Amino acid sequence: MRAAVLGSPIAHSLSPVLHSAAYAALGLDGWHYDAHECDEAALAAFVHRLGPEWAGLSLTMPLKRVALEVARDVSPLAAAVGAANTLVLTDGRRYADNTDVAGVVAALRGAPRGGRAVVLGAGGTAQATLAALRELGIGDITVLVRSTARAQELRAAADRLGVAPQVGDGLLDPARAGAALAGADVVVSTLPAGAADGLTGVRRGAVVLDVVYAPWPTAFAAAAQAAGAHVVSGLEMLLHQAVAQVELMTGLTPPVDAMRDALDAAVAARA
Repeated sequence: MRAAVLGSPIAHSLSPVLHSAAYAALGLDGWHYDAHECDEAALAAFVHRLGPEWAGLSLTMPLKRVALEVARDVSPLAAAVGAANTLVLTDGRRYADNTDVAGVVAALRGAPRGGRAVVLGAGGTAQATLAALRELGIGDITVLVRSTARAQELRAAADRLGVAPQVGDGLLDPARAGAALAGADVVVSTLPAGAADGLTGVRRGAVVLDVVYAPWPTAFAAAAQAAGAHVVSGLEMLLHQAVAQVELMTGLTPPVDAMRDALDAAVAARA
């Protein structure tokens, strides 16, 4: 069987490390997982030409929203989020699901329930973060974006999820962003590498998740750590969303420890 991660850019992805480690630990000798460069315009054609040997696809930026358009069936969670990072293809299916939510929940497991959260960004991962914060019992949410005019899909996702974040365009204003960050118990940056550089104001004791994992630490994560925040890298989210994907694609219980060991080794090798 085959599986792969798709996105653009994709060369940095550690998903092949995680899934290959899972297959080895599970004794799935005939399973293979690789990476393919693919943008939004190419996704439908890529999926259409896949044969019955394909078990599934992991989808990263910029494919998480368009994934719903190529799926035949969509999980209730992915439909509510408005984005999917997983396509299950076994038995002729094209089933879209979202395991980013589980990844964010696992990464933020030490966050205080009922606190205040700030989310940076308005893409598919930000939408999944809204679902994760709801699951964690955090309803006081501010989302900072570059332009509120471009946050319509995030607002629609919030409505479907039953959450009511304040959406503001202060992302490009360090003073306004800093004021919002200073009042947050939980901060999640869903921005690409470098986009949060220069943002400061995170308070001591806050829990900060930066979904970027390469390069690490980001300037934003380093500043938050220096301020006394508890910083979680995107590796934790990456691990746990992959764990859920392995279960969806294989139907087997994922070997979490083996996957974590392989991830740690790959990160150390890159360093």
